[in-house]
Amino acid sequence: MSDANVAVADGMVVSLDYTLRLDDGQVIDSTDEHDSLEFLQGVGQIIPGLERELYGMTVGDEKEVTIAPEDGYGAKNPNAVQSVPKNIFPDDMELTPGMGLQLRDEQDNVFTAYVVNIETDAVVLDLNHPLAGQNLNFDVKVVGLRPASQEEIDHGHVHGAGHSH
Repeated sequence: MSDANVAVADGMVVSLDYTLRLDDGQVIDSTDEHDSLEFLQGVGQIIPGLERELYGMTVGDEKEVTIAPEDGYGAKNPNAVQSVPKNIFPDDMELTPGMGLQLRDEQDNVFTAYVVNIETDAVVLDLNHPLAGQNLNFDVKVVGLRPASQEEIDHGHVHGAGHSH
């Protein structure tokens, strides 16, 4: 089987170069800044809308894709903005708007909340993903494809050399 005919399908390890922009043109993320994204197709390692658009692409293929919020990070939930007492944070912790905090709920699930505002005795947190409610405009290019190993399929993620994520 020559590489030329290999296309993105479930169980393939995809190496992807991409640039992500919002509707206002702001670049949120780009592989110009870091190595190609490598992931196992078909197991939900990337947002569903993008995963769906990649099926059938071959190495060297480029595509522009716009992902609506419901296929990306979801709609913004207005109820997910909460004010919490400032004294639950350590005194020496420097809180700045926009910073992400790893928090745990009563069920011990870890989630990220983003600081919206710091008030005198309270901190306003947004539990929405920062990209919730946004259209995600991707320029993507498939730069590598290979069948996943059985171990990768069993584990549901890529085992590559020199991965720093």
